[in-house]
Amino acid sequence: MASNPKSAFAKGEQAAAPQGSKPDRLDARMLETLVGYNARRAWLIVSAFFAERMAPYGLKQIDFSVLSLLAHNPGATSRQLCNALDILPPNLVSLVATLDSRGLIERRPHPHDGRAVGLHLTAAGETLIREAEQTVIQLEADASAKLTARERETLIRLLQKIYL
Repeated sequence: MASNPKSAFAKGEQAAAPQGSKPDRLDARMLETLVGYNARRAWLIVSAFFAERMAPYGLKQIDFSVLSLLAHNPGATSRQLCNALDILPPNLVSLVATLDSRGLIERRPHPHDGRAVGLHLTAAGETLIREAEQTVIQLEADASAKLTARERETLIRLLQKIYL
């Protein structure tokens, strides 16, 4: 397996300090009561795993998200992607152009809206996202290995209560 990107601080370990001296780890008890702080700290761990394991695919988190949405929603429009991912249209335009230039997606006329364009994966895009999704499933399992399956499901459900 790949190396664990967690540092001693991220693991919550405290370095041994000589008696009478200040420990290396700061008192973060107040911060640790905050949802945002804890979500961010967990995200840093998951994000490090993601960057390491997605590098061979040349995918960033947003690229993966767009390709995954298109794999499960062929013909989705840019507007739908922006809404689903909470990103601004100008940011998606360059992302779509990049994915198109890599031969991963293609634009087709939307079947119900003559003004809209549906986005579809190419065969290369389908192959890439299938492999990348399997890698992400494994990296998420590795990143959350300290949780039981039930704890992981509960964590996901609780986080979704905040943003859904």
